[in-house]
Amino acid sequence: MTKLGLLTPVLSLVPGGHADWERDGTIDDVRRIAEAADRLGYDYLTCSEHIAIPLDGMDLPGPRYWEPLATFGYLAGHTTRIRFTTSVLVLAYHHPLEIAKRYGSLDRICGGRLNLGLGVGYLEQEFRLLGVPFDDRGPRADDAIRALRASFGRRLPSYDGPYYRFADVVVDPWGVQEDVPIWIGGHTPRSLRRAVELGDGWCPFAVSPRKAAEWLARMADTQTWQQRDRPLEVILGTRRPVDPSDAPDATAVALQELLVAGVTTVPLRFVHHSLEHYLEQLEAMADVAATL
Repeated sequence: MTKLGLLTPVLSLVPGGHADWERDGTIDDVRRIAEAADRLGYDYLTCSEHIAIPLDGMDLPGPRYWEPLATFGYLAGHTTRIRFTTSVLVLAYHHPLEIAKRYGSLDRICGGRLNLGLGVGYLEQEFRLLGVPFDDRGPRADDAIRALRASFGRRLPSYDGPYYRFADVVVDPWGVQEDVPIWIGGHTPRSLRRAVELGDGWCPFAVSPRKAAEWLARMADTQTWQQRDRPLEVILGTRRPVDPSDAPDATAVALQELLVAGVTTVPLRFVHHSLEHYLEQLEAMADVAATL
């Protein structure tokens, strides 16, 4: 059965991708959404990351990004089963042990309900601002993922790689999940290859279902794919926001297109004009999903 997640409103303001009411949305609005989604059986919520966006690079990501740790820590206390997905953390902005400690603490707080969505990053202005190398961010990210595999959920982690090395250290508290799900973001075939080689899931953005299906078909013929010991989660949303209240049939068709493309998990965006309308859409989408 396809899993349904939410691209959580209010927490980011992507140009052209948010409703007007979200500009003044509050954490209590997000809490109500989280509680409803938890009750209705949605699989996960998302929160994205940017630290400080230079004004000359703001057009693409938009100005607002709530901090995932603080946001998820609060929502964990108001939910019981829904998972929390970073979508995505920029690996170069953090040492792997920093992620293992901070998000391991979150994983313990929420009872093992964390998915780590990770990305290489693209906003060169933000890299420069933070004093982080940009040109080698790809191989650096690969090493960071391997270091995270070796350290998350472990009190005495150790790793020896080309960029990161550590041993004889204690991380306490540590994550509940030793094998925390790692989803790799991106919008290129390289991001899919990275997900197949190092991750549990691939969560692309700005990739159509048709293109995703083509890339997945090519990747399925590779030795790396065939040597995986578990299926790859494919996390991809609809091209446009869905309207399950007023257009349930069209919503079902849009989800079916994703299933045909090999998608296993759908991060949803809804047509919505207010918090109450969003909550109505959550209820309606649950009814649509039951028919698939």
